Amino acid sequence: MMTVSKRTVMAIKSYQNQAELLVRDYLLADPFVPYTSILGGILACKMVYDLSQLISSFYFRSYAALTKIQRIEWNNRGISTLHAIFISTMSLYFVIFSDLFSEHRLAGLVIFRSSPLSTFVMGVSIGYFLADLGMIFWLYPSLGGIEYVMHHLISLLAVAYSMSSGEGQYYTFMVLISEATTPGINLRWYLDTAGMKRSNAYLINGIAIFFSWLVVRVLLFVYIFYDIYLHSYQVNLMQPFARLLAYAVPSVLAVMNLLWFGKIVKGLKKTLAKRQ
Repeated sequence: MMTVSKRTVMAIKSYQNQAELLVRDYLLADPFVPYTSILGGILACKMVYDLSQLISSFYFRSYAALTKIQRIEWNNRGISTLHAIFISTMSLYFVIFSDLFSEHRLAGLVIFRSSPLSTFVMGVSIGYFLADLGMIFWLYPSLGGIEYVMHHLISLLAVAYSMSSGEGQYYTFMVLISEATTPGINLRWYLDTAGMKRSNAYLINGIAIFFSWLVVRVLLFVYIFYDIYLHSYQVNLMQPFARLLAYAVPSVLAVMNLLWFGKIVKGLKKTLAKRQ
């Protein structure tokens, strides 16, 4: 019995070592990182969609009463929520806590820095944008109108170029921090769909959206423009197309953010007026 047990343990360790070698030497090897991360992002979206469908069916009574398109949107927002948590957390890590873009700890121009991990994270995000765009086009305009298509296409273009070229990842991650507002927006939709529009949770969520949007989609973009100005000598060393993205993408997204912020303010005012 001991011999069989030892053989089993040795076999498991052997398979584990082979799997680790496969991941390290192929799936996470520099030439393959963009492809495996994008594929991983798409597969993760599919997995989260299925889990959302399964969990919601068991634990949320209101889910069964939804229409088919509402159930699809419910699960789709589950995907976008997890992606937002993942990408905003990783973006904060790279911009604030990591040494990758530190001007004091590493030599060289910040604008040209990248790493296998930063490339992998961007690939996962690209996989999400591709999957979400596919669903938006498939059910257009049920999951979002032209503004969502524009947002996703602009984000996809910027992230894909930054990942493939290694240029401007610093500012790409700065912009991606703004995804931190997405969970609150999705929660607002969930509460509305579940018939909780008059609840305290809905009001608190609306106030939280207002302040988070102000910080990461308005004030943050002001700082991004200021930082681009400070590092304009580095930005001007980038390829022409990369320079265009560095100046145009934050500008277009900032305008969209301000328009959406106006709607958020109007919605919050309306909600507060009903409470008086």
